[in-house]
Amino acid sequence: MTQIPITYNHSWLDTMEKKMREDGSWDKLDLFQLALQAEKSLMISDFDSLESLHHLPQLTPFPHQIEAAKTVLTEMHGKAILADEVGLGKTIEAGLILKEYMIRGLVKKALILVPASLVVQWTKELNAKFSIPAMAQKKEYMWKQYDILVASIDTAKRPPHRDHVMEQEYDMIIIDEAHKLKNNKSKNYEFINQLKKKYCLLLTATPVQNEIQELFNLVSLLRPGILGDSVSFQDTFVNGKREAKNEEQLQALLKKVMIRNMRKDGNVEFTKRIVHNIQLELSPEERRLYDAVTQFVQEQYRANAGLGSAFSMITLQREICSSREATFVTLYNIYQKCTEDSPLKKHVWELMGLIKEIESHSKAKKMMELIKEIDDKVIVFTEYRATQDYLQRILYENGISSVPFRGGFKRSKKDWMTELFQSRAQVLIATEAGGEGINLQFCNHIINYDLPWNPMRVEQRIGRVHRLGQQRDVFIYNLSTKGTIEEYILYLLYEKIHLFEMVIGELDQILDKMRLNKSLEDHLTDIFLASGSPKEMHIKLDNFSSYFQTIQESMKEMKQPNSVQSQ
Repeated sequence: MTQIPITYNHSWLDTMEKKMREDGSWDKLDLFQLALQAEKSLMISDFDSLESLHHLPQLTPFPHQIEAAKTVLTEMHGKAILADEVGLGKTIEAGLILKEYMIRGLVKKALILVPASLVVQWTKELNAKFSIPAMAQKKEYMWKQYDILVASIDTAKRPPHRDHVMEQEYDMIIIDEAHKLKNNKSKNYEFINQLKKKYCLLLTATPVQNEIQELFNLVSLLRPGILGDSVSFQDTFVNGKREAKNEEQLQALLKKVMIRNMRKDGNVEFTKRIVHNIQLELSPEERRLYDAVTQFVQEQYRANAGLGSAFSMITLQREICSSREATFVTLYNIYQKCTEDSPLKKHVWELMGLIKEIESHSKAKKMMELIKEIDDKVIVFTEYRATQDYLQRILYENGISSVPFRGGFKRSKKDWMTELFQSRAQVLIATEAGGEGINLQFCNHIINYDLPWNPMRVEQRIGRVHRLGQQRDVFIYNLSTKGTIEEYILYLLYEKIHLFEMVIGELDQILDKMRLNKSLEDHLTDIFLASGSPKEMHIKLDNFSSYFQTIQESMKEMKQPNSVQSQ
């Protein structure tokens, strides 16, 4: 057997003895323990567990949020549609997933694209709740300088920003309000599709708004081909624009890419939602104008005078119930369109004269009473910009501080208004832009000064305050005026057929089965304008609601335990 010579090097012994005598820096116990702790922190003990939970002592996620993050990590490979209902914490789920991938060393560079009004909110939440060093994009140079950037999608897609974004290779992209990508022909869709990305999260409470095809478009951004091509998807899974077929097969495919938690599943305990429907009498002056405008609108509808769509004409009646200011703006626009010799010009001028007789509004008075009784922060929603200005003025005259919030504001001004509402003002007066995205859990009172015809828009409004993190019961006050179009809408949509309680997507399914040849708004408009008397209108509305309820009940009986809309 061959002998292998072995030699020993003992030169290190003298150095070791010297270090031990002098207590050298390399053998300090505290430094050794610190190095050991650092190494342990980089170890992932279990692939299926969330290591991020050990690094977020300030955050206690709900079980459904933890489960969603695990599912994206272990089954969806970082590509998912987070489609929880409004208020269930999709932002928390996205933050957990991003943090987990960062801890695992799989994500270093990330881009979060959100509506402009939510950039600062997202940035604050990522920093405060997840200790993620996110920055809000403000300057052109920031695209390359920062690894975690929150930006407006509208800013990112336009020059010169677009070129900088396209040059980057992102480990993860998160897109909030992703239902705005539903059209695969849009510039937003094309822009997102071209971004270089390894992982991608799409956040939306409404994965299907109008057509099943929208769902196909969203899924194709993440996993092209998983639902087949567009033609085969239509043939296999679509029965009409809004109704799916082969639901079990479609459900199985969607589970690979979409997570949807709903309030009715009972995963989360929410505070109570207390609704007050308040009906008011118009003043004699308001009634005189309302009756005159109603007659005018019906005459123009029957004569097909070309002053705009029926829906835009009936808006006049709704504006009278809101404010004289909103009514005047619309009437003035009609007046401007009339030729000098048009008999309509004189008629419209007479209507504008009736506006001058109105000194105050019944709803505005009631709003003032409610705000004084509440003596706490209140959000007031209106449909009209002119009404917003009017309400802010009368609040000021009554010594109540308020701030406006509307879509035309720049991002910085929206953030400023939100901050002022939280720290100083008692009232936030919002148009529909205030019903999307922002979190206002510090407030628990909402006054719907004007009610929209789409119940989901009301749900979006309430979702600003009635969401995870709300510790108090939420009070909603719906104002309407008796003997007007508002009363009929409140009766039909929010009481008789309970659209207020419907889940997302259910309304579209019912309307599709009713096979109406026009939208819900247009169908109701025809009922209002074509009725010769209030009694005839009530009969038509009752018939409509009865038919609606019949379809609703038949759908409940036929509904599968799991469906596309209830995933």
